[in-house]
Amino acid sequence: MKTETDPYMTLNYIWLAFFLISFGIAFVQWVVTGDTMIFKTIVDGIFKSAGDSVDLSFKLIGIMTLFLGFMNIGEKAGAIRFLSRIVGPFFGRLFPDIPKQHPAMGHMMMNFSANLLGLDNAATPFGLKAMESLQELNPKKDTASNAQIMFLVLHASGLTLIPISIIAMRAAVKPPAANPTDIFIPCMIATFAATVAALIVVSIRQKINLLQPVILGWILGISALIGALIWYLKTFLDQPGIEKFSSVLSNGLILLIFLAFLLGGLRKKINVFEAFIDGAKGGFEIAIKIIPYLVAMLVAISVLRNSGAFDFLINGLSNLFSSMGMRTDFVTALPTALMKPLSGSGSRAMMIDTMTKYGADSFAGRLSAVFQGSSDTTFYVIAVYFGSVSVKNTRYAIPSMLLADLVGILTAITVAYLFFGT
Repeated sequence: MKTETDPYMTLNYIWLAFFLISFGIAFVQWVVTGDTMIFKTIVDGIFKSAGDSVDLSFKLIGIMTLFLGFMNIGEKAGAIRFLSRIVGPFFGRLFPDIPKQHPAMGHMMMNFSANLLGLDNAATPFGLKAMESLQELNPKKDTASNAQIMFLVLHASGLTLIPISIIAMRAAVKPPAANPTDIFIPCMIATFAATVAALIVVSIRQKINLLQPVILGWILGISALIGALIWYLKTFLDQPGIEKFSSVLSNGLILLIFLAFLLGGLRKKINVFEAFIDGAKGGFEIAIKIIPYLVAMLVAISVLRNSGAFDFLINGLSNLFSSMGMRTDFVTALPTALMKPLSGSGSRAMMIDTMTKYGADSFAGRLSAVFQGSSDTTFYVIAVYFGSVSVKNTRYAIPSMLLADLVGILTAITVAYLFFGT
């Protein structure tokens, strides 16, 4: 008889499958082609990924220490409670298990705000703090609560208004894209579709009525805001203007948050330096705590990549779509889409490789950029965010995230043909 705790083994099966599939493909290559270097390549990748996992964790220490320090100032100054009151009517219906004006509301709001502007480094500490707050309300500490699942699935859907890092990489490759920001609107549309899909899927599972006036009003309001932003950028700004606007808005927001927290602390007459130090201490502890989860996931991804499993998959998909009489020009960009749920750095490398090989302004190069901006790294999010609060039973979080990823991929292909297709 199946129970609600059956999904406990989902991540275990996926992680194990990465290794078994990779070892099987490597063995076949050794027997059939006589490639004796395949095993060395896999082993070298394992050790490198293990080292990279630790390096990544240590690199997170400074960023997380900085933001957690400022967040503690903001929390003591009342900023978190202020944000909670603003989003309370909307989040209160999406997260019915969270008490009104609980700090988790503000933490989640700041995480979503950072994601909207493509501020990955800022979003991570905000998100980890949100998970910590949600865990305080979780009656079963090793099992994901409804609120944690809703938060992480929405977070992993990757709603982003300004894909800053992707625009920067399109401008940095050789030769650079003629208009690095031309993927701006397609990314926005694809990631918005993925977020709406995530919201619908989890709401159905948690029996949340999305037709409530407050929820519907917020969704329509955000849709109108996105539409207005698109209209403004396309009507009044040229490509250099869009790049400048994106840079000023994103970096200005970070400085504005820091300044608001400091001024709020002065108004409340708190010791802002002491508050910063107290909050910053948690950055080191969290970064060290997630090392085992990062090593486990990144090593498995490395084995999958270095065994050639992705190459077999792409060639197989290309032949399948071709035999069905479908276009196959999108297949060359699929490695980015397939890698994105597994590894942010891996998908970034896939995107750069595609742009370098086919050209940043080619259909494949542009589509890979839209793929990169259409969702978040699902399994990284699962490993780090749930790992940071020692949640092992993720319930239906993984399939919900993967469904949102699929919607994002299909939407990305559709809008890419609409904007860049011939």
